[in-house]
Amino acid sequence: MPEPRTTPSLTPSSRSSLRAALAGERFDVVVVGGGITGAGIARDASRRGLTVALVEAEDFAAGTSSRSSKLIHGGLRYLAQGEVGMVRETARERQAVHLMAPHLAEPSWMVVPARNRANLMKFRAGLSTYEKLGAVDGADRHLTWNRDDLANQEPCLRRAVFPWACAYREYMTDDARLVLAVLRDAVAHGALTASRMPVVDVIWEGDQIDGVVAACGVDDEQVEIRADAVVNATGPWVERLARMEEADVAHRLHPSKGVHVVVEAARLPVRNLVIVETPDKRSIFVLPRGEAVAIGTTDTSYHGDRLLWPEIERADIEYLLDPLGAYFDVDPLGCDDVVAAWSGVRPLVAQTGKDAKEMSRKDEVWVGPGRMITIAGGKLTGFRTMAMTVLDHVGERLGRTLGPSPEPLPVPGGDVPSTLDDLAASVAADTGVERPVVDRLVRLYGDETGQVLAKGREPIVPQGRVVAGELRWAVEVDGALTLEDVIYRRTRAAWYTPAEREALLAPSAAMMAELLGWDETRTHQEIKEVKARFASELHCITPGQ
Repeated sequence: MPEPRTTPSLTPSSRSSLRAALAGERFDVVVVGGGITGAGIARDASRRGLTVALVEAEDFAAGTSSRSSKLIHGGLRYLAQGEVGMVRETARERQAVHLMAPHLAEPSWMVVPARNRANLMKFRAGLSTYEKLGAVDGADRHLTWNRDDLANQEPCLRRAVFPWACAYREYMTDDARLVLAVLRDAVAHGALTASRMPVVDVIWEGDQIDGVVAACGVDDEQVEIRADAVVNATGPWVERLARMEEADVAHRLHPSKGVHVVVEAARLPVRNLVIVETPDKRSIFVLPRGEAVAIGTTDTSYHGDRLLWPEIERADIEYLLDPLGAYFDVDPLGCDDVVAAWSGVRPLVAQTGKDAKEMSRKDEVWVGPGRMITIAGGKLTGFRTMAMTVLDHVGERLGRTLGPSPEPLPVPGGDVPSTLDDLAASVAADTGVERPVVDRLVRLYGDETGQVLAKGREPIVPQGRVVAGELRWAVEVDGALTLEDVIYRRTRAAWYTPAEREALLAPSAAMMAELLGWDETRTHQEIKEVKARFASELHCITPGQ
């Protein structure tokens, strides 16, 4: 097995060399889909010694894997639906993901407000079961907060309405950066990865699929990638790829749209993650991060065709904002307070007679008539166990017994010696960079923060949080090819530094132009496209933009 490199990179030396590498070898497995599911499969397979290629139609994590609630969690609400096995598995996987990437799975208190003692006791009973299933250590067991505790721990909660609360441990993540880290771990163990390489056909050898044909989205050249096993991990697009194998494939998915909105932290100054109940008895999360607070998610059946960027409607935004006034002692929040928003499509496995919000988040694997292995459903938290299930099928396809599943060893950035705060203090002392800037960086890059700052520690926008080194790292290490890749999925500035996101565009595009050789026309087009993406998030609020 190849030895891991010091800084594994998703950036090829050139697209032509990447195509040549993909065409020049027969792989054990080719994975189609560069979200968290595909990334986890590629990591698992490469760490077991298989030769692996992964192709993604868009950018890595461009779809659902960058539009989650940014939580590594077991899904407490699914316990009430009787999904005990799934909750046990994902609750225990939280610790595994934390071991792999402590900077991308940070323990945080999730607060469940209670109106009275009866509700409090009900919550405590449920949380005790949840923690037992998740094998939670004593130090991380839930706490009970009374009115005085809440005054200190979550002062903007309406304590006259909610005089009690339970606080239990969940983990905050950055979903897109988790995908990148897992992919880089796969690359460190020999995998080849390619973004903007959509599959346009499958290759048949007799009655079995022998690989895929991919078209380079950068230069339109096609490449045949041969492999003994083909895995379809394309999320909401699994049925589209499956139709290349079987034209009349049965419908197995029920797409569900999830919307989140972002407001400035000054307007909703929560200190912890908070669960809020909606009028239809669903739970939504209030999720503070730096200068921003995200609120989500909706869970509605999606019948549209914009699977990459599903529409955000005014009703979605109002649904998320309306319950907040009952919980928080702040001025009423309205649509005009929303500074950013995102939406994604969950590839749920259909269940007859159930609405999207009632459906299981269990994953399902099936093998088609051409022996293509397809996986759908599942949760972000369970990506490792989903990979294990798929690798069982891959082993059968290859006709051999594979080695054991890899341990949850650190991915690139994940070798954090103590706490993130200790790491941030050390980096700030070593570099002289202001602590608020470093605090943000360590939660994106972990122990590689110093390497990022070495590429440029000056802020791109005066007094801003995003630094020049992040742009260079995005292009040189993280495989970014467009301004959207950088703003949305590398720096996360689109949603988490809303005050500077517009100002970042021109200087960031200029830096990328120098790194990637863009001319003036291309540079202006990149800026225009990201501005259009910003506007589309809030179009239902400001339709004239």
